[in-house]
Amino acid sequence: MTPYAQRSTEELKALKDQLEKKYNEIKAQGLSFNMSRGKPSPAQLDISEGLLSAVSTTEDCFAADGTDCRNYGEPVGIYEARKLMGDMMGIPAENVIVYGNASLQIMFDTVARSFTHGVCGSTPWCKLDKVKFLCPVPGYDRHFAVTEFFGVEMINVPMTPEGPDMDMVEKLVSEDEAVKGIWCVPKYSNPQGITYSDETVRRFANLKPAAEDFRIFWDNAYVVHHLYDDESKQDQLLNIFEECEKAGNPDMVYEFASTSKISFAGAGIAAVGASKKNIDFIKKYLGFQTIGHDKLNQLRHVKFFKDFNGIKEQMKKHAALLRPNFETVENALERDLGGLEIGSWDMPRGGYFIHFESLNGCANEIVKMAKEAGLVMTEAGATYPYHKDPNDSSIRIAPSMSTPQELEKASEIFTLCVRIASINKLLAERA
Repeated sequence: MTPYAQRSTEELKALKDQLEKKYNEIKAQGLSFNMSRGKPSPAQLDISEGLLSAVSTTEDCFAADGTDCRNYGEPVGIYEARKLMGDMMGIPAENVIVYGNASLQIMFDTVARSFTHGVCGSTPWCKLDKVKFLCPVPGYDRHFAVTEFFGVEMINVPMTPEGPDMDMVEKLVSEDEAVKGIWCVPKYSNPQGITYSDETVRRFANLKPAAEDFRIFWDNAYVVHHLYDDESKQDQLLNIFEECEKAGNPDMVYEFASTSKISFAGAGIAAVGASKKNIDFIKKYLGFQTIGHDKLNQLRHVKFFKDFNGIKEQMKKHAALLRPNFETVENALERDLGGLEIGSWDMPRGGYFIHFESLNGCANEIVKMAKEAGLVMTEAGATYPYHKDPNDSSIRIAPSMSTPQELEKASEIFTLCVRIASINKLLAERA
């Protein structure tokens, strides 16, 4: 197809009339689709039904060491749950603490603890004049919401196909003592689906921060979330925990993970992995916060999955459900927008999102038009701190909740809005 920018003004105006007629016809149908959040579909939740009966009798309620999971205790989690999560993250069980259902809560607690009590004996962040975090963009909106809640100054770091711009990361971390952390989704990143290269991981592990209490917040949310069973089509991520130890920086990283998109999204288990020094400091805090998380749920997960191989088999079932959804959206984008040069998109091999980059200044208009036509998208700008996308071009697409048939129609609405908004921009520039 001829790129829109190469078409005459008369051609664009005529095409706009055709597209707007079609858009108004769709609006009149009163459709309702949602591609706003990366929530598992009901069919995905159904494949974890066995969790509901994994613990059903009194005899089922005891951990391997005899701990009665119905009672108080074990604030760091039962050992077999720590091992299950540790095996998934590539971290020894002794360096893992299992919490409740949400890794986001652990991350929030980690930032909160740093403000109130510092990091392993450092000055509490609340007593500092300025606290800064590096934020790879586009990135995960809920990460940015946590640091915004605490009044942290967030600094955009552009993403590259290899991960965050490490030249910028190294410079900022080494020169500014106020930089206390960086948010990372290192595998199948939210929203672009990028996996950090080996070089990027090693450069992270070898950072020389000006602040002794600088920490990498390594949110490995999609560590096993491949879309393809063939290993040659799966991304591989270097183990940051091991690399930090090799580099002599074992305390510099917190790694987070959960089963939120592996078992039940609202009733999974979440964990943090870190060095002994970090784990010991977190334990002191936990002693005041809880007498123990839901150990029965931890035990349910251990009995249901049995081991890490059980998790990998579960993820094959998820992939079989998700893959057609992603391919439906990707095919629609290529069919309707390929060659027009009015946007670009990623073809991720895992994770939960497809990232679309519109012409500058068009994202808000596209999302607004889509909503009016019955398609709810993630708010434009949400993938940037303070919801301020400097180019107004980043749009996150979440295909998981709908069926391929629904996504076919939803994608038609989306691409229609992209074409209309792009023509409007081009015509405005010519005017």
